[in-house]
Amino acid sequence: MTHEQEHTSHTKLIWKVFAILSIITIVEVYLGITKPDALYLTKIFGTSPLNIIFLILTLVKAYYITWFFMHMADEKKSLRRAVVWTAVFVIIYLATLLLIEGNYINEVLGPLTKWNY
Repeated sequence: MTHEQEHTSHTKLIWKVFAILSIITIVEVYLGITKPDALYLTKIFGTSPLNIIFLILTLVKAYYITWFFMHMADEKKSLRRAVVWTAVFVIIYLATLLLIEGNYINEVLGPLTKWNY
């Protein structure tokens, strides 16, 4: 593969990743502005489906940024797994803790405080 062909293929890849990240961001902004009642007012696993959707979309964006813009696709398989899986598990763990603790605070302080919904 010549340098010219390699440059062209990377340019196409960058634009493809840019388009994917843009679409995900547009969906997040749209859902954040509109807050559909079906996603916002229901509860699943102690939180709304809208929060779960935001978490999943954020993880997908983090994956694409790490994989392509931090050049993890070119690294050895063991390093990729160590970095990506560690980050994924830490993010899921922290998000779960935040959701559990946030739900607890809402239940405890909810009767004492007027929350503006």
